[in-house]
Amino acid sequence: MKIRYIKSIAAIALLALGMTSCEDFLDRPNEDGYNTGNYYQTDAQCYAGVNYLYNAPWYDFQRGYFCVGEGLSGNYRQGSISANYTNFSVNGTDEQLAAMSASLWSVVAHSTQVYNNLLNASGPSEAVKAQCMGECLVWKALAYFFLVRSFGEVPIIHDGSQVLADGSYTNIQKTKRADVYEYIIMTLEKAMEMLPKTAASGRLDYYSAEGLLAKTYLSKAGVSGSLSKEDLDKAASYARDVIQNSSYELEENYEDIFLLSNMFTREGMIVWRWTADGSNWTRQNSLQADLGLSGLDDWAACWGDWGGFTPDCQLAFGVNLLENQPDSWINNPDKRLHATMMLPGFKYDQFWQDKGGFDYLNALYGYKVEGSKYRLTNEGIQSCTGSNTVKHIYGNTYDHQQGAGCPDNRMASSVPSFILRFSDMYLILAEAKLLAANVSDPLNATTTDAEAIDAFYTVRHRAIQGYAKPTSISFMDIWKERRLEFCMEGDRWYDYVRVSYYDMDFCKTELEAQKRCEIWNLAPLYETYYESGRTTWDLSGSGVMYATNESAPLVPQTLMKTDPDSGKPYLIIPPYQEDVVFNAAMAVSADAVHVDVRNTFSY
Repeated sequence: MKIRYIKSIAAIALLALGMTSCEDFLDRPNEDGYNTGNYYQTDAQCYAGVNYLYNAPWYDFQRGYFCVGEGLSGNYRQGSISANYTNFSVNGTDEQLAAMSASLWSVVAHSTQVYNNLLNASGPSEAVKAQCMGECLVWKALAYFFLVRSFGEVPIIHDGSQVLADGSYTNIQKTKRADVYEYIIMTLEKAMEMLPKTAASGRLDYYSAEGLLAKTYLSKAGVSGSLSKEDLDKAASYARDVIQNSSYELEENYEDIFLLSNMFTREGMIVWRWTADGSNWTRQNSLQADLGLSGLDDWAACWGDWGGFTPDCQLAFGVNLLENQPDSWINNPDKRLHATMMLPGFKYDQFWQDKGGFDYLNALYGYKVEGSKYRLTNEGIQSCTGSNTVKHIYGNTYDHQQGAGCPDNRMASSVPSFILRFSDMYLILAEAKLLAANVSDPLNATTTDAEAIDAFYTVRHRAIQGYAKPTSISFMDIWKERRLEFCMEGDRWYDYVRVSYYDMDFCKTELEAQKRCEIWNLAPLYETYYESGRTTWDLSGSGVMYATNESAPLVPQTLMKTDPDSGKPYLIIPPYQEDVVFNAAMAVSADAVHVDVRNTFSY
């Protein structure tokens, strides 16, 4: 904790006063002679002073957000980067865990400090000052939302400068999860008092905070070990208000959400806003480097060839590479598949626009036409499961210029990261209503409630045109829909976490039943299909099979903790070891204290 906060607070002045961007709403002048005491004097300076909270402090969480959300949940294998997460062996010394922990605490510290700077500012208009302070509180609440769902009991650091001043960072105790959730709720409620109902494109607004509040209540509902109907009713109520009264809207075509040229889509409610302008290393999205195929960009800075969607995730989308023919995924009715998962036969017009589009097989096996056609240096399928990701990818420099209005850089793009999307409001509403009516047996529940069905149908019908509205839906319908809708968006593990609060057996059983293994012998099958002009897909003699040297991983005790009050286990990630070294009260076995949040803290 000591190193965390000293580094975070010391860096604030450097980060807050030296940022530029190629997106309009992040633009700010690069002027010398400013400090936190004389900077926040105008409306423009207030906006500019809070802009970096949309990216820089979150940068070191990028890999952790992916390793946890997609690797730990069983959606994606990513080689050495996420191997410890895929096989449930992650521990407190893990490199990604260290960066993740540092980043989240950094967001808490930076958001608090900028909030305090704005609080004392006298020059700007009250409306803009309040809006920017509200933005700080949403980012702080989001950081705590990740912290409590990741590590379980964590300390509440209301003001990091006070903790440093009194030296309590070496003995500060963890706070019970219910109290951390209450702190998040209190913080978001204050943010909603300050934020406008609508804001400039890309900025947080009242409904961004309210949407996160709905999601917080859905997660908090089970923290006591059984479901709270009151919390579920609040989750439904807040989600309903966002749906009915905000200016957010669903994209008609799911794939359009993720086009770089559509980075300010009205479906994005809370979004990390990255920039590749090179002004500061921590301002950019670097995920294409980890996930993209070698040769995809113009910088030779992609090394994600080996990664791939687990067979379990493929099966959830209706893809079985051991049995299916390519038509089964090329003509898959769920349009989210093409927008999420690269498979043989798929082509993407948004990538390599200057080369006629990106054809997955052509990219793997090389264009064999003379002239301007591009050819990758690593021919052949490298993915351990025969698939690669579409999300978080932008293509090459030309594609980035066309989409973002500025070129990319090495390991740097402006691709936004969607942390909360409008479609989540519909699925939260559907789930909260279903669970509230079935708190005694939630996971076996079904509902004929018209509002819940309409909300579910709205999301599924967007993905599958012609999908008939059902007369009833089950928890498992919504559970699977969330996986398909938000696949590769860092959210799936946290679905397991909140359900584990009240039903660990369900989560443990499902996680341990997943097919997380490699798929062997795909290379000859893919190459024959390519060389035959995409006419021959012969599985009978291909030898394609699930890896036989990998047993299904078991969820270990290190990823679980028993709540001392309810006596029920729930999923956690072990704390970073360095935090425990500096403060033994951070250990998993250490007791957490109850904090009366409303009477202890105030904004």
